[in-house]
Amino acid sequence: MGDPIVRQDRQLAQVEWLVSRAPVAYEAACAFMEERVAAIAAGRAAELVWLLEHPPIYTAGTSAKPEDLLEPGRFPVYRTGRGGQYTYHGPGQRVGYVMLDVAHRFGGVRAFVSALETTIIEALAQLGVAARTRPGEVGVWVRGTREGAPVHDKIAAIGVRLRRWVSYHGFSVNVAPDLEHFAGIVPCGIRGAGVTSLARLGFRPSMDEVDEALRAALERRVGPMRDLGGASLAA
Repeated sequence: MGDPIVRQDRQLAQVEWLVSRAPVAYEAACAFMEERVAAIAAGRAAELVWLLEHPPIYTAGTSAKPEDLLEPGRFPVYRTGRGGQYTYHGPGQRVGYVMLDVAHRFGGVRAFVSALETTIIEALAQLGVAARTRPGEVGVWVRGTREGAPVHDKIAAIGVRLRRWVSYHGFSVNVAPDLEHFAGIVPCGIRGAGVTSLARLGFRPSMDEVDEALRAALERRVGPMRDLGGASLAA
């Protein structure tokens, strides 16, 4: 990773940007995040935003309820230290692991989560999709109709954890996943709400286009990021 980075108060190094092209196993991604967050907190590594896809899995956040896992044998289930409840990860979904100095860049957790929501909303707008937040809920939603009634469907989930004020885990945006895979859980513990994707809404951007939109929106908050290319940091 190069020379150690000497961090000074509110003088942070440039954030690094990495996109993994091949699917990354969830356990390997979590192990890498643990090591990288410790290195960031110790001033030995730069902050990092890492975009990837996982094989089909369910993950359970710290607020997950057993009754919300409807089909426990459908996919592997991983307990995780991030906030939130159950969610699905799989092909066609862009996962963003965000390892940033929250205290210095955002001042607090609520501001950080709000910044992630706004980043996703701006990225989706660039792709032609009008999205929004919902009072009392974390994540990003789109408004639509089903059977003639207005509905709010979730298009992006957020679940983060902090260690020594450095964040990890992050967000997921449904680009073109198999939405039937969400049927094995109550997504984010919200009963009666649906899940949607860019593909279901009739938008077919490439994953590269999604990544570019996310990067542009995030750079408005953290400044220009340094591209690490398409290397894989975890097998």
